[in-house]
Amino acid sequence: MFNLNGTVFMPPVLTLIGITGLESVQFWIGIPFCAMYIIALFGNSMLLVIIQSECSLHEPMYLFLAMLGATDIALSTCILPKMLGIFWFHLPKIYFDACLFQMWLIHTFQCTESGILLAMALDHYVAICDPLRHATIFTHQLLTQIGVGVMLRAALLVAPCLILIQCWLKHYRTTVVSHSYCEHMAIVKLAAEDIRINKIYGLFVAFTTLGFDIIFITLSYIQIFLTVFNLPQKEARLKDFNTCIAHICVFLEFYLLGFFSFFTHRFGFHIPSYIHILLFNLYLLVPPLLNPIVYGVKTKQIQDRVSKIFYSKDPS
Repeated sequence: MFNLNGTVFMPPVLTLIGITGLESVQFWIGIPFCAMYIIALFGNSMLLVIIQSECSLHEPMYLFLAMLGATDIALSTCILPKMLGIFWFHLPKIYFDACLFQMWLIHTFQCTESGILLAMALDHYVAICDPLRHATIFTHQLLTQIGVGVMLRAALLVAPCLILIQCWLKHYRTTVVSHSYCEHMAIVKLAAEDIRINKIYGLFVAFTTLGFDIIFITLSYIQIFLTVFNLPQKEARLKDFNTCIAHICVFLEFYLLGFFSFFTHRFGFHIPSYIHILLFNLYLLVPPLLNPIVYGVKTKQIQDRVSKIFYSKDPS
């Protein structure tokens, strides 16, 4: 309902227009996005099945990997169905409350994934720098507490973003969201009121989750590398370094894409909006696609199990 000044008071429905500037080719963009989603869904589901069915993989490293796979499935599923509805079936409308819920889910799973990557780094740190205490430190009880903790941290930190939008922002200049999904700043920028509090809190969440995690992951790996390079035997150095390669690849892909998207969105004022949106889409879709591939290639136990599934022959 429009007020006299042309603003909309608490709009019940928003319109997601997809990739601004590329509306005419969105149908074709949806094809590789759909393929990425299917591969990510298949790869991460297979990881979960393999880890659940193989008792030898019920170790901290693989259980964290299972948490990562489940988070990747949830994150990509929050985005792709609605996005493909926009691209293929011209269904841009979304209820305001549903949009806020999608926003909360997306940012919660992003922060959860970051927390799991931090837990995996700490697991590698203890396994390499203090191997005799690894089994006593990383018990199944601790793994459960870490899983619940990173999820609660993410959910509780992101929740005030919804509350601030619901309680602080009442009037909106437009109901058209220039994005392919409900992203926090894309919604906040629709408001006709002062949004400084929303911006400040969004930055606070980003730096207290992603910033905090990346600092401790980096410190963990600095200590790991110092320990590995001081090992007397070359074979031991290669073995320990090889166990970290997959996690380093996943770590770099997640945070490099994340920070590149974050900084181009806030400081790349001369970059076309469709570049911003494509970068955000790739940031959310590429890690779920690559994570099972990276771990499948670099982890022998998972390779062996996949080989048994696809190449086992009938004795008859």
